[in-house]
Amino acid sequence: MSDQINTVANISLWLVEDNRHFQQTMFSLINESDGFECAFAFDSCEEALEKLKNAAPPEVILLDIGLKGMNGIEGVKKFKEITPATHIIMLTIQDDSNTVFEALCAGASGYLLKDSSPERVIESVKEVIAGGVSMNAHIAKKIVDMFKQLNPPKGNYRLTEREKEILSFLVTGLSKKQIADKLFISFHTVNTHIKNIYEKLHVNTRAGVISKAFKEKLV
Repeated sequence: MSDQINTVANISLWLVEDNRHFQQTMFSLINESDGFECAFAFDSCEEALEKLKNAAPPEVILLDIGLKGMNGIEGVKKFKEITPATHIIMLTIQDDSNTVFEALCAGASGYLLKDSSPERVIESVKEVIAGGVSMNAHIAKKIVDMFKQLNPPKGNYRLTEREKEILSFLVTGLSKKQIADKLFISFHTVNTHIKNIYEKLHVNTRAGVISKAFKEKLV
């Protein structure tokens, strides 16, 4: 299934969800929210990937993990290959920490349970657009607990004290603007530090930073 509307909005979204009732509920919720446009709703990753061949990519994709055919985690990988700048928020009824970890490592920008309030869904979209990480608090705790059990040796990445400080803010989900405000430095300076952190840690996504920071106890 594919639905489209013509209203212009500030933030463009696509929805990939095979539960028709939930799909239509989310589709209506987004399009009734000021500053948002859900241009398309798809039943599968395959349909959305096909559409990407001739349509401009959205800023955010809300993606169900438990899809038939290509599942959400495989879908994240495919979407990020085609449009790496698109933020992907996973929507699921599951709260398994292994599934969360896989989704984040695959490139997801956030993770929400399907029973999250409409307000929380919209808030999550705003968070990832601002450069933050959207995640249910219960899920975040489970991921932290899982990383604590791994206990690998701490890597030496030659991070400066300022980079370590910014890294600690990154893993708590603060946006670049919020970090700049806290440290009383410019957005451009924060952006430069984050670019250096990515290079030193050999990662290219916020999820990769969080994963390495927790696994190697860098914060």
